[in-house]
Amino acid sequence: MLNLNQLRVFCLAATHENFTVAAKKLFITQPAVTAQIRQLESTCNLRLFKKRGRKVYLSDEGRILYPYVQKIFDCEKELENVIEDMRELKRGILRLGTTKAYARYFMPWIITRFRETYPDIKIHLDEGSSKDMILSLLDFQNEIALIAKAQDHPDVCFLPFSMEELVLIAAPSHPLAGKSGIHFEQIAREPIIMKEVGSGTRRLVSQLFARNGCVPDILMETSNTEFIKQLVQRGDGVSFLVRQSVALELEEGRLATITLDGARIFLDVSIAYLKNQHLSPPAQAFLDTLGKLTPEEMLPQGIGSLMAKMLAQRR
Repeated sequence: MLNLNQLRVFCLAATHENFTVAAKKLFITQPAVTAQIRQLESTCNLRLFKKRGRKVYLSDEGRILYPYVQKIFDCEKELENVIEDMRELKRGILRLGTTKAYARYFMPWIITRFRETYPDIKIHLDEGSSKDMILSLLDFQNEIALIAKAQDHPDVCFLPFSMEELVLIAAPSHPLAGKSGIHFEQIAREPIIMKEVGSGTRRLVSQLFARNGCVPDILMETSNTEFIKQLVQRGDGVSFLVRQSVALELEEGRLATITLDGARIFLDVSIAYLKNQHLSPPAQAFLDTLGKLTPEEMLPQGIGSLMAKMLAQRR
């Protein structure tokens, strides 16, 4: 088996055709260079150098081997550069998971902020329910997920990120539209369009029905927020969605809210990643970026407030 140290000595000695120069560059003695060359020649059963007086010359066999040995150490240098680039976040892949709603309404802003600092990092963004994204962490498909906490898992760490208000939406022509102090029993009689099983919104809304001793009249369930908004606008039912995802429709009067009697409803959004697993440099940098954008006092204000702050900073 070839010895890389011997090949390194051979490469330098061949480049300079001088054992003494090779010894100085390797910080070893000239006899040590000679010994390494002799061992390599013995392994190959080839004479790689010829000597005349104090000068050495490559043999024909040495000249044939030399370019191949050069390629080895050229590749080594490239490898060292790649490793250094990854350490300095000049190269790498960031694998993120999030829900479809956050992929549309929030992730573009945070990804833009991340890329301002780390423009050479490639980003892979995966979308799905909160439950799906937890599974993607466990399967090592993603390293970080920004999700509503749909379920606990002993191997996943959840860091609080924001609290998003859930609003009950209806068509502007709905008899309860714009009204406040509505009892939950009235809503239980309405057909409801639910987010899919596995989403944080679905979990919270199901808990809300259970606490009020009601069973939802589910007209349809889907992961598509835009489809839900269209059905509600047409008057096909009511639904619970994150306020930020319906902010434009509410402002333009295409949707209306129904205010329930009691406290407002908030959905906990978390940054999730695996416990006891080393994060890659891009993932750690993304986590640090989120940390800088989410001081404790901002948590109750939600992602909408965070986006407004980010926009103000960019102007």
